[in-house]
Amino acid sequence: LGSWQWTVKMSILFSLCIFAFPGFSQGRVVGVDEAGFAECNDFFYGETPPEGFTASFNVKICQWYNKEPRFATLYSTEDKTPLYSAFKYTKAAQSGEESWLVEPQIDDPGNDLEEMVHEADAVGSVNNLGANQALTTDYVDSGYERGQLNPGSLNEDDFQLATYTLTNAVPMTPSLSESWHKDVENIVEQALAPHCENGAHLYLVAGAVPSSLRVKDKVSVPEFLWLAACCDAPEVWSVGFLKRPSGENGIEDLSVEKLEKQLPSGAHLFKSSCGGGSQSQKKMEAILQTINQIQSEEPILQTVAGKHGEGQRTQEKRGEGSLLKRVASIIAAPFTKLLRIIAYVLVEVVRYTCSFLWYVFKQLSNTAMGGLYSLCNGVMSYGKEISTVLVNIPWDVAKVAANIVMGFVRIFQNTLSLIYRILRIPMGLFLHIMAFPLDTLCAIPIVLKDVATGVGGTCSLIVDATGALMSVGFRGRNRGQNLGWCVLADNSHPLTFQGI
Repeated sequence: LGSWQWTVKMSILFSLCIFAFPGFSQGRVVGVDEAGFAECNDFFYGETPPEGFTASFNVKICQWYNKEPRFATLYSTEDKTPLYSAFKYTKAAQSGEESWLVEPQIDDPGNDLEEMVHEADAVGSVNNLGANQALTTDYVDSGYERGQLNPGSLNEDDFQLATYTLTNAVPMTPSLSESWHKDVENIVEQALAPHCENGAHLYLVAGAVPSSLRVKDKVSVPEFLWLAACCDAPEVWSVGFLKRPSGENGIEDLSVEKLEKQLPSGAHLFKSSCGGGSQSQKKMEAILQTINQIQSEEPILQTVAGKHGEGQRTQEKRGEGSLLKRVASIIAAPFTKLLRIIAYVLVEVVRYTCSFLWYVFKQLSNTAMGGLYSLCNGVMSYGKEISTVLVNIPWDVAKVAANIVMGFVRIFQNTLSLIYRILRIPMGLFLHIMAFPLDTLCAIPIVLKDVATGVGGTCSLIVDATGALMSVGFRGRNRGQNLGWCVLADNSHPLTFQGI
């Protein structure tokens, strides 16, 4: 156990030194405005992600490592587990040392840490760490371990290192984890890849359906695990697999259509159902035959492995019963503990030294970049202001000249107005005085005409009145005489005439 812990410490140190320098792992959270999984669309058949996983708490992650995309993950922040990981088969390799990482932007979207980091390094630099994702502490003393959906054993080199992220892990019992990885590895290597140009065109999607059971009331334990494969060359075919926790010693093969019915409503894993009706039935029969052969051999291998393990444990018990070995272990115990302490101290010193150097490097880089940015910004602002001033000089000169001309025009206008107001009153009086004799002379004929008209009218009126009176008197006299003579003739006596 002590040697194992020392190995783990050294692997952690090695991983820290690797991740402290360029060549790091990135888990970029894909924005809602980006199509699909952005740069990771190549890991899906037809560059089309599965449909039907539309919950608002699902987050799309493009898993990067060493400046290249390695696989894609759809992560549920409610269940704290991935719903599926999509990847292309590269080449199987022996699993290396585990070095688990967390994704800062899931818990802190505004964080400037775009790369995945170790959980210890994220403490203090990531707000709400663990609010939306699982942490290593969630698995400690829980009876579950971190089981990879995209198994590291199906990848090599940088592709394998990228799989050791908590966004690619779900809670599995140790036996289920071992069985799942063994089944997937055997099926892909022996049955699927050989029938798809050694996996050159093999698209894989591995997922888990969350259940109501949770680890430490936080991380959802999967109800079952599933795997879907699609090959598009040289012949098109697809197949699905389902593994339940109760069936740790086997995996069920079924069509992708039947697998989709086991998933949330509306799930559609491959574009056009991975070729639809054009799939090769002959190829499918060969694949299923190989899978059945693999599963029939597994119980025999498990029995042999069990017997070998029991024999090995018996030998270990016998060896431990040796008195000489016990004495040697008692004598070596203090020195072993001392070496462990020294190794632990050295590991921690180197770890914190690497962390400190990386922190100093980042601070210096940020300072240098900030200074360079400020300098460039200042130069650009200065140039912009100078250009603006130079461009505005002709316009400003024209405006000043126009203002000067307008000022002179207004002065001339005000002067003329003042002179006019000064001369207006005397000139009017002078003109009236000068025009008086002329107006008087011109009025004399008019007055004489009016006088003559008045005198003529008066004389005419007198004549008319005199004529009228004389006419009236003459007519009255004649009439009176006529009346008098008539009365005298009738009455034979004189009549006194009193007038009419």
